[in-house]
Amino acid sequence: MNYKLEQKAKVCVSYDFSSDLLDTLKTANYTKPLIAIDRFLLQSPVVNQALDALKQENMAYVIYDEIVPEPPFEIVNKGAKLYQENQCDSIIAIGGGSVIDASRGINIVSHCGGQIQEYIQDKTVDHRILGLIAVPTTSGTGSELSNALVVTDVEKQEKLAVLSDEAISEYVILVPELAKSMPQGLTVSTGLDVFAHALEAYTSNLSTPVVNAICEKIMFLVFKYLPTAVHHGEDLDARERMMVAAALGGWVLNNGGTHLGHSIGHVVGAKYHLAHGVACAYALPGVIEKTALVEPKKIREIGNILELSLPHDLSNESLGKEVAKGFRQFRDEVLGLEPCKLNKEDVLSLTDQVVHERFAANSPFDVTHDMVKSILENYG
Repeated sequence: MNYKLEQKAKVCVSYDFSSDLLDTLKTANYTKPLIAIDRFLLQSPVVNQALDALKQENMAYVIYDEIVPEPPFEIVNKGAKLYQENQCDSIIAIGGGSVIDASRGINIVSHCGGQIQEYIQDKTVDHRILGLIAVPTTSGTGSELSNALVVTDVEKQEKLAVLSDEAISEYVILVPELAKSMPQGLTVSTGLDVFAHALEAYTSNLSTPVVNAICEKIMFLVFKYLPTAVHHGEDLDARERMMVAAALGGWVLNNGGTHLGHSIGHVVGAKYHLAHGVACAYALPGVIEKTALVEPKKIREIGNILELSLPHDLSNESLGKEVAKGFRQFRDEVLGLEPCKLNKEDVLSLTDQVVHERFAANSPFDVTHDMVKSILENYG
């Protein structure tokens, strides 16, 4: 049997981070974690309370706060060296997707050896790696439940993915309080990433009926609660709903994957240093239009989630245009995403890279140069 739905991590939603983190470490018998963290979070009262709780229990830990957005190979490899030198037994990843991705890479290298770039194609993780406790502070990448980590080849200006079902988090702690301080722009970009994950997993050629149902719920949660999180960031209910949606979005990536929208997002985003969620959101209208030609039922359901009035007699082409228009309205008018201003010729020059990006193969249609060009011509 080729099973298509699996979830190995233990997940909790926490309103008492100090207590829940300590309980998690004790339950798993971890005594010396490496704490990989966004540096600015060391000023967070919530984080400092948790660190104080570890000190009160005489639990040693090592701080690694050098991870940057779009982490390059050397950041991951340096973290693995620090882990090994200090004989750590676990990793607590507190931060956005880059921190959690890098931490998963550190865990892989620490337990399996080599360097993280070797796992892009040559090496595989052949056994379950434990010890990663993921604490996301943004609601977007879903890295806490995803089997993919993205690292950057700085020399080639490429974002590259390492995929391993054996290296996902062992524990996930969702702390809505940590998301309250997210700036509005970051809330928008990460929230749109969640929607992109769900939309693409929903329409991927890897999707299944169970994945479809989860994706529909994720898109519903984003549509209903992201505007509140953007415009009223202190609303803990909205923050909680978006954290759950983001985590589920990471989960469905393992089971349904992404496709052309993320291929465009990875290639164009790496070239122009666009926020990942933004880079994918700019690609989605074109992807919606192409997908409607082969999956009209699913695109109509997305239109229903976006609360669009769609006549029953629309052609597939017209349906795609209407739903793409509705998504743009949600993206630009409701959430306030600024239009993309990139040189069209430069963007079109990336066509071949997009066609050959690894996730494009999951698309429910044949990805051709002409098709990608038509999307990139209207990118943004």
